[in-house]
Amino acid sequence: MRSLKVRFALLLVGTALLVVLAAAGVFWSTTLSERTIDRVLAAQHRLELLAELSGRLTQYGLAAVETLGNPDTPPEALSVTREAVDKALNTVEAAVGGGLAASEDRAEQIQYMARTRPLMRLRAARVILDRQVYQIQRELDPDKRKDSIQGALNAFGAMTGQPLSLLIETERRSMTAGSDEANAIAQRMRTLSILGLVIALALVAILYRSVTRPTLARIEEVRKAAGAVGSGALDTRLSVATRDELGLLVANFNRMAARLGRRERHVASDRAALEDTIEARTADLRSANERLEMVDRSRRRFFADVSHELRTPLTVILGECDLASRSAGRTVDYAPVFATIRKRAQGLKRRVEDLLRVARSESGQIELDRRPVSALAVLTAAVEGAVSEASKRRVALTLEPGERDVELRADPEWLRQVVESLTDNALRHATGLTRIVIALAEHPSAGGVRARITVTDDGPGFPDQGEGLFERFRRDAHSGEPGFGIGLALARWVIERHDGIISLGAGVDGRGARVTIELPAADMAAVDDGRERVRTVVA
Repeated sequence: MRSLKVRFALLLVGTALLVVLAAAGVFWSTTLSERTIDRVLAAQHRLELLAELSGRLTQYGLAAVETLGNPDTPPEALSVTREAVDKALNTVEAAVGGGLAASEDRAEQIQYMARTRPLMRLRAARVILDRQVYQIQRELDPDKRKDSIQGALNAFGAMTGQPLSLLIETERRSMTAGSDEANAIAQRMRTLSILGLVIALALVAILYRSVTRPTLARIEEVRKAAGAVGSGALDTRLSVATRDELGLLVANFNRMAARLGRRERHVASDRAALEDTIEARTADLRSANERLEMVDRSRRRFFADVSHELRTPLTVILGECDLASRSAGRTVDYAPVFATIRKRAQGLKRRVEDLLRVARSESGQIELDRRPVSALAVLTAAVEGAVSEASKRRVALTLEPGERDVELRADPEWLRQVVESLTDNALRHATGLTRIVIALAEHPSAGGVRARITVTDDGPGFPDQGEGLFERFRRDAHSGEPGFGIGLALARWVIERHDGIISLGAGVDGRGARVTIELPAADMAAVDDGRERVRTVVA
């Protein structure tokens, strides 16, 4: 046998044959055992019915004596016992028949006749006793009546005792025969089981020596060779001893090991070339990174330089305005003019300071001045800074302070700049804008009370960039307004360093845009300023 398929097929067929033989033996023994048990149980059932019939016959005899000896006894007592005897006889006859009456087997027919004849004698004894009772009831002489009763009972006992004994003995013999047959079946099954076990062990041993052990030994050789190849010994080879499936596997293994050796040499040469390429590309990346760092330093320096260059002339302008306002009352009252100039210059100075904050945030040199501050005060300052631009653009700017002020631990200048920057973004980028609402409210959360600040407008809403608008230098190209695209990025930077959250969304009824800021309250508690709700509307 040169093919493993044939060997394993023989192994499978032998195993299947053993299983079929074992199943057939179990089925055969189970069938015989069931038949024997059924016969034994049927005989036991018939014995129980015969015991019941014997009791019914005894009760019938006693009822007959009671009826004849006591004239006051109701006649129904004898009728009831007579019906019980007939019912017991019918039950025994049905159990004794049990398929034997219609059987064509001669032995079963003989058994049926041997059981039905005693039953017929018992039925006849009951009929004879009935007639005797009827005749005795007509006898008027007490002595003759008594002798007749005694004779009738003796005759009834003689007629019923022998048939009952015969039937009981027949059923006992049947139970004994069934038990002996069951023991014989068990003995045969034990013998057959031992014989089958010996045959199975012999077959298994033969198959193991001829098929399993040689196959496992060759597989173990292949496993060891594969482990050696996996460890790097690519010159490992196996001898092809057979031409079956394992022989083909060994030949394929040898070819695989040879190909792996050739590929290992190619990989070594390619690895050397790759290392040279990686070294060259790494040098290029270092050079590009240095150039990017130079560009980044130049950008930061630009922001700082612009901030300082703008701040110096503004300081001079403010100084000149102060001098002019002190001498203005001599001839013409220029105080309102200088006041307006001063206000604009202060706004410009504040913008320059904000630009300086942006430059410092870029370089990581800024520190927040966090202290207890009123959220309403910060929002009021932001609205005052943006009211002029809103009036010029004819936009209604509204502050809704809410029912309670909220105390925050924050940098007021940074928060003011965030709210003012959000308002300025709405004014410059929201086409068709007519209304901006800045609202303050308490917001309970799992960690305590938080201040919720919302900036809502009725413009076209945010574009499709969504969260991408928080990236630095990202701008909405459809607004047409100038800008560097750092407002929202700076706002997120400030709010996150205040342990808060900023998010974008739609306005009322899905129209316009809404920016929501949530900040933790100082000591996680809201402070009631005791003032009535203020509503400021700037047209």
